[in-house]
Amino acid sequence: MKTKLDLNNWNRKEHFEFFSKMEEPFFGLTFTIDCTQAFNKAKELNVSFFTYYLHKTLMAINTVENFKYRIIDNEVYIWDRIDVSSTIMREDKTFGFSLIEFDTDLNQFNQNTIEEIERIQNTTGLLTREFPDNNLIHFSAIPWIDFTSISHARGFSFPDSCHKISFGKMTETNGRKSMPMSIHVHHGLVDGYHVGLFIEEFEKQMNL
Repeated sequence: MKTKLDLNNWNRKEHFEFFSKMEEPFFGLTFTIDCTQAFNKAKELNVSFFTYYLHKTLMAINTVENFKYRIIDNEVYIWDRIDVSSTIMREDKTFGFSLIEFDTDLNQFNQNTIEEIERIQNTTGLLTREFPDNNLIHFSAIPWIDFTSISHARGFSFPDSCHKISFGKMTETNGRKSMPMSIHVHHGLVDGYHVGLFIEEFEKQMNL
């Protein structure tokens, strides 16, 4: 479900109109997160670490209202729930775009993720299903690279307002595990302040 935002009474109306006219309205940040406690918790719960930090990402996304805004026909809508389209790799090293429904319950989300991974691994090609709505984040894991920055392939003619989050290789120093994390957001919907709120909530979720 989604609700149309009243642009005329939105204090960011001018910001939305200004950045939405740009050929590239997205901006990105890359930073390092400590994942020591989250990694241990995932092992304790017998949940893959990928699924665990993906769930924590969505928990944080669905907490910050601006991250639930999406643009449809030049209007802003607030979605009740944000799901995820993550790249899923197959044995032949190709990948497909998934659609995993968010659930606050980790066990249910884990089941949703397992089922979608299995479906992707039994298909071929990139687009293996329909994506009827834009209540998504685009998500990718690049566990081979300890990156310090990242960019994304984008068709500027496509009206995209889905935020993009990527994680890199986990490394360990002095017994502490860390990973690079990158987030690209549509500046018509989200400012640096809102990214800060998301990061704060994400770090909180990772240390529960």
